[in-house]
Amino acid sequence: MQRSGDCSPDNQTHAPRLPLRASQRTHDRIIIAHHLVLHGYGHWLPNDPRGSGSDELRQEKLADLGPIHTGRKRVQPPRSELQRFYRAAEPLLDFPCLWFDDAQRQALGGAFAQVVAQHRYTVWGCAILRNHAHLCIRKHRDDALTMWRHCAEASRIALLKTADVQAGHPVWSVRPYKVFLYTPADVRRVVEYIGGNPVKERLAPQSWSFLKVYDGWPYPRTGRTP
Repeated sequence: MQRSGDCSPDNQTHAPRLPLRASQRTHDRIIIAHHLVLHGYGHWLPNDPRGSGSDELRQEKLADLGPIHTGRKRVQPPRSELQRFYRAAEPLLDFPCLWFDDAQRQALGGAFAQVVAQHRYTVWGCAILRNHAHLCIRKHRDDALTMWRHCAEASRIALLKTADVQAGHPVWSVRPYKVFLYTPADVRRVVEYIGGNPVKERLAPQSWSFLKVYDGWPYPRTGRTP
């Protein structure tokens, strides 16, 4: 999957031009949606053996765990290596890692619903998993980072009201992850990917009240699929 700002050779399809602000463009392509990922606090560190979107280590106490590899590694480490890494990392963190149970996932979903209603976002995909969440949101006057922050802060506050969450816990990683989507095909792919995540984690399929069915926007009537 292309990360924000990347220009992968396999994703060079140009979406038709729309009357959007310059901030909603990357190079000569138009952003029509965003894939936002909220990683649970402590679950994807900058020097994660899988690679990460980070290029710096802000806490020196984590340096001994290993070097940073910017971007996902082509060859992913075995699960045993990942487990060893996080067993060593968790005692160094300021807060414990959270694993969201069903009640907490419902609380997070309720907070997302409030944000969507308040800011009038159009959301085509959402999955709230054991330690992270995915959202596919149509472009808006708010940029991707602003939308990520609204969702992260509202859901953090909601989760702090539930039992067994330490006061002041950040809940989410402070590093936003966003992927720009340029074509209806991009959106459909991401919506399908997000929808399949709960089953992959052996969770029940999810259906959130704030979700809209993707209709091919910005060409719902013509059916064009650039």
